[in-house]
Amino acid sequence: MQRSGGIVGNSGQPWVLRRVRLTWLSFMLFFILVFFPLIAHYYLTTIDEAGGPDKRIFGPRPGGELCEAKHVQDLCRIRESVSEELLQLEAKRQELNGEIARLNLRIEACKRSIDSAKQDLLQLKNVISQTEHSYKELMAQNQPKLSLPVRLLPDKDDPGYPPPKSAQNCRLHTCFDYARCPLTSGFPVYVYDTGSYSWGEKLDPLVKQGFASSVKSSVYVTDNPNIACLYIVLVGEIQESPSSPPASPLDLEKQLKVLPYWRLDGHNHLLVHLSRKSLTQNFLYNVSTGRAAVAQSTFFEHQYREGFDMVVSPLVHALSEPNFLEVPPQVPVKRKYLFTFQGEKVESLRSSLLEAPPQSFEEEMEGDPPADYDDRIIGTLKAVQDSHLDQVLVEFTCKNQPKPSLPTEWTLCGEREDRLEVLKVSTFALVISPGDVQLVASAGCSMRLFEALEVGAIPVVLGDHSKLPYHHLIRWSEAVIMVPKPRITELHFLLRSISDNDLLAMRRQGRFLWETYFSTSESIFGTILAGVRTSIQIPAAPIREEPAQEIPHKAGKLAGTDANMADNGDLDLGPVEVEPPYASPRFLRNFTYTAADVYHTWNRAPGPFHLFPHTPLDPVLPSEAKFLGSGTGFRPIGGGSGGSGKEFQAALGGNVPREQFTVVMLTYEREEVLMNSLERLNGLPYLNKVVVVWNSPKPPSDDLLWPDIGLPIVVVRTEKNSLNNRFLPWDAVETEAILSIDDDAHLRHDEIMFGFRVWREARDRIVGFPGRFHAWDVNHQSWLYNSNYSCELSMVLTGAAFFHKYYAYLYSYVMPQAIRDMVDEYINCEDIAMNFLVSHITRKPPIKVTSRWTFRCPGCPQALSHDDSHFHERHKCINFFVKVYGYMPLLYTQFRVDSVLFKTRLPHDKTKCFKFI
Repeated sequence: MQRSGGIVGNSGQPWVLRRVRLTWLSFMLFFILVFFPLIAHYYLTTIDEAGGPDKRIFGPRPGGELCEAKHVQDLCRIRESVSEELLQLEAKRQELNGEIARLNLRIEACKRSIDSAKQDLLQLKNVISQTEHSYKELMAQNQPKLSLPVRLLPDKDDPGYPPPKSAQNCRLHTCFDYARCPLTSGFPVYVYDTGSYSWGEKLDPLVKQGFASSVKSSVYVTDNPNIACLYIVLVGEIQESPSSPPASPLDLEKQLKVLPYWRLDGHNHLLVHLSRKSLTQNFLYNVSTGRAAVAQSTFFEHQYREGFDMVVSPLVHALSEPNFLEVPPQVPVKRKYLFTFQGEKVESLRSSLLEAPPQSFEEEMEGDPPADYDDRIIGTLKAVQDSHLDQVLVEFTCKNQPKPSLPTEWTLCGEREDRLEVLKVSTFALVISPGDVQLVASAGCSMRLFEALEVGAIPVVLGDHSKLPYHHLIRWSEAVIMVPKPRITELHFLLRSISDNDLLAMRRQGRFLWETYFSTSESIFGTILAGVRTSIQIPAAPIREEPAQEIPHKAGKLAGTDANMADNGDLDLGPVEVEPPYASPRFLRNFTYTAADVYHTWNRAPGPFHLFPHTPLDPVLPSEAKFLGSGTGFRPIGGGSGGSGKEFQAALGGNVPREQFTVVMLTYEREEVLMNSLERLNGLPYLNKVVVVWNSPKPPSDDLLWPDIGLPIVVVRTEKNSLNNRFLPWDAVETEAILSIDDDAHLRHDEIMFGFRVWREARDRIVGFPGRFHAWDVNHQSWLYNSNYSCELSMVLTGAAFFHKYYAYLYSYVMPQAIRDMVDEYINCEDIAMNFLVSHITRKPPIKVTSRWTFRCPGCPQALSHDDSHFHERHKCINFFVKVYGYMPLLYTQFRVDSVLFKTRLPHDKTKCFKFI
């Protein structure tokens, strides 16, 4: 036991020693690591303090000593520069803080001013509203609205007035019942059915059919005889038949008196006799017509009642339209023959062929005055022909059997086609009046006059006692040369002295008269009605407008404003506040103006606003407010407010200071292009509405969302796909100014507004952007259409142009139908046709604005104009239109209107054109 315990005790002692050693070793390491650095630091610090500041080893030193190295010096400079910039930024920050504080004060002051201005504006609006209300009340009190007077109709059994003592005493104021024709009646006309009277079956079938078709197309004809102002009876031309001899004057009087509305004396009746042959029976000769007026081609002096009866033109084209391709052109002015005449009169011919020469005028005047100058006319004209000074053609003996004629009247020779061929090469056509001075009007002379006007030969009427058709309404001196028979010896000198300009003017005037008043049965019937209506001073009925069949559509989101479209630069072209749409002033013909406009209504040929406003249909345009007057004058509606600078820019000014325009856009199945074009119109000043002419038989897509531009968009359905639909006078267009624009046209707002301002200074012309011109092809002897850039132009494309709505009526209802048919045939040339029409009427070229030569939008699908056949068709159109008009109406111009803010950029190889600003 002891041994074991001894072993244990011996082994425990070394373990304790080892533990003690480890403890001592850890203490020593701790002392070295902690206290030794402290002691060393204290020692070193004590040495530096004992050595002084200059002998420090470990303490901090002055900056100069640290910057002795070069790179250290650079760092020091950077630090100093940054310190200075920080100081400057700090000062600037403090300054900006002060400025912000001041601006905040100003903003608060402006907010208070805006609130005050809003209150003032609200008060002003209230004052304006009250003032307008008071003004309306005063106007209602001082100017009450006048209604049309109640029309009093006479009794059915109105006995009328006692018949005049003599037929020659009948005048409008003595034989016409004005009570049946009030100014506001509209001039209703009742036409008797030709089957209601006995001689109706004897009428010429062609005359009857032509007259019936004219009656159906007239706006004045009514089926109610109780309200009629005028009653018309067709009495001729009677078809000759051996089995049925003409009725005696007594029988005719009895047949007239049994007419249902004759009322004993036939007042307000018009007996119409239309002749188709040179020898026309004077059906009403020695027939007492009472108070009924007579309209026919043949009158004796004792039969004709001046100012009451009417001399009318013959009915040559009863059912057919004139063939414009057969009508010769109006140029060249001088033709093969100076003058021509072909006719025969037996009485005069026998005396002229006697062996003894005719006496001179001096010898004849020594005795009794000659009763008939036809012998002297024959001798003088033969002498002119034999002199060979000018090439003339006179024939006093017909090669074939002459046409029947009245006594002392020169009969027509040959067939109508042969006579026209001679007149086509004649500068003048002689019309010798009958030798009997009692025969004041004859169908033969009227037929010669008709044929001469038809082919452009200027009529020369020998005999100042003759009465030409509608002579009391038409100023014939502008188209016909009237020469008394005693001046036959001076005729040659007179005809040679007329200048080419005067000849062309007379030829154009004659062509106008023929087309308007003589060419068809409709024109003759309309002229007869217009003559009576004008004589009794009843205003014409307004011409019809094309009813717009609107296609319903859905408006989408509000359209944005294209920055490229609305960027006007420094030019303010619109009003400060957008005004609501308003229409141009509309009124019909002034009642007091009718009497003063008799010659104005009938006389003027192609000239400013005189050609078509008063056609046989005699329309009065609903937008005729500015077209009253002569020349290029327009009746002003108001005065300009003057001013300059901002005042001028913010208002239209001028004679019509308040006006808007309508955009008419033609489209065909290009919905995306159309929508983009409509969006570009958003925010356009002075825009009244947009009329979209949907030219496709397929309606728009049901899900198509139309842009909301803040103005009405009227989508019009058309009957057929026709480019003529662009110029229909839609009733939805309520402004005089129309901007015709294609659906792919790309115009800025400032360009449109500039064009509108220019159009307002030239309302009678086409004002647009892309210019074109016509040229003569010497090799092919024809006209060409040219779209190359040029300093000279004669047309402005209506794909982006302003024009007056007046021309829409003329294009659709008055312009020859042959032109519209060719537009439909080629689906082209409607813009050329409009330029022809306006230049023909005004004799002025269009006006081009800005330097644009094209207006197509970038990226749009190609239009029809890119087709290869496009230009070939336009060449054909120009030449066809020239044939229809008889001459080239287009006029060249170098005039172009630019704004001073526009800049013309031309390639270096182009010559700059003159421009007018």
